[in-house]
Amino acid sequence: MTKLKLAFLLLVLLSSCNFNREFNKKNDTARKNPSAKQASDNLSENTLLKILENKKLVAVTDYGPTSYFIYHGEPMGYQYEFLKRFTEYLGVELDLRLEENLLTSMEMLENGKIDLIAMGLTVTNKRKKYFDFTEPILYTRQVLVQRKPEGWEKMKTLDEIESHLIRNTLLLAGKTIYVEEGTIYKSQLDEIANNIGDSINIVESDEWTDKLINAVSSGEIDYTVADEHVALVNAREHRNLDVKTPVSFPQKISWAAQKGQTELLDTINFWLTNFRKKLDFRLIYNKYFLNSRSARISKSNYNSYSGSMLSPYDDILKKYSHIVGWDWRLIASLMYQESEFKINAKSWVGAYGLMQLMPSVLEKYNIDSTANAEQQIEAGIKHLKFQLSLLPEDVTDSIQRIKFALAGYNSGMGHILDARRLAEKFDKNPNVWDNNVDEFVLKLANPKYYHDSVVEYGYMRGEETYNLVTEVIYRYEQYKKLIKNN
Repeated sequence: MTKLKLAFLLLVLLSSCNFNREFNKKNDTARKNPSAKQASDNLSENTLLKILENKKLVAVTDYGPTSYFIYHGEPMGYQYEFLKRFTEYLGVELDLRLEENLLTSMEMLENGKIDLIAMGLTVTNKRKKYFDFTEPILYTRQVLVQRKPEGWEKMKTLDEIESHLIRNTLLLAGKTIYVEEGTIYKSQLDEIANNIGDSINIVESDEWTDKLINAVSSGEIDYTVADEHVALVNAREHRNLDVKTPVSFPQKISWAAQKGQTELLDTINFWLTNFRKKLDFRLIYNKYFLNSRSARISKSNYNSYSGSMLSPYDDILKKYSHIVGWDWRLIASLMYQESEFKINAKSWVGAYGLMQLMPSVLEKYNIDSTANAEQQIEAGIKHLKFQLSLLPEDVTDSIQRIKFALAGYNSGMGHILDARRLAEKFDKNPNVWDNNVDEFVLKLANPKYYHDSVVEYGYMRGEETYNLVTEVIYRYEQYKKLIKNN
């Protein structure tokens, strides 16, 4: 942690303590004076302090080609990557919720079920009455999404195409335009209707904007409105769409927090100001909004938003997952962790293939480095079952058994059993991975612990194993949200 970051967070925490003292004072006042109770009830808890204490930020975003999706096994998305960078800065986990309906997301924030809306909300004065907004994540404007004329590819001049398109907002009079319910698009169109002195038939839909854009492309509807950066990404996928007609001035896109959460807003803004100066900030923007590969990614069968496949090996994973009795998506998460689905991957220690099995393990299952994908995956799953067989039955919780088996798969169960014995010796629960045995897996890189009399297998690089379990489980949770189990 840098000195600047440490100093800032200490300042924020000091403010948090002052906030809590003020909160307690107001509660005492409310108890003594019932007339003050309403004001006290409206004072919410300090969200930043809660996030730091729980080591978890709960945020909601939407599922789409720019916000959040899975591509070739990797969680991706503009909002997702920003949230991950921010939670890494705070040193907390990201608990990401998905919600298609913007109004529902706002209710979740208002009711304290989440800490943050990270959906790319347009900042308006009306919304500022109910929520506080961060500094802009990006700037955009709203555009009309319309279809190019039929046969546009064969038209000889651009003017011929333009003659079929709306470029003047006066021509919106009498048109039917579908917009996502809860967005500012309706009020934007109402203002245009008022300015042109005519009516626009605005239909609020419970479908989210990306689906409405698809409906325009397929001819189900004629028009919708979208933020320009979202519209441009979709237009790369649907070449029959035109998104060049603005229907608003440039506007701010920000995250939203509950009213009065000054400490959280200040922390986000402090981070964001510094993050904007980094190359990583520009690379993330270019990756999702400027990179020509985004069109190919959006059409891929391995994009959870547009396709239905997690990896080229889904069918094989489904075929053999019964051997260990696990969800095939969990095994896919392990495979991604080990090899990123690369069949010829080889580690510096000699582990090979999709499941990163050592030569001695390959030999145990009667295969070698010439094995095909199915043989590698079957052997890897059998090896997971073998790890489970080495685990004492005292570990009864199914989730904990999975974590122990993943750890054993990575480092060998002998080291994990050492860590269990250390945990028991130092009054921790040897049957629980989280905050118990995992702590001693990390300590097995320290001579004080790997020379302990209860340790049989000596030194281990525990950080790699610790990270593997954490990341595989986290990625699996994302897979469950976005990839169907069928």
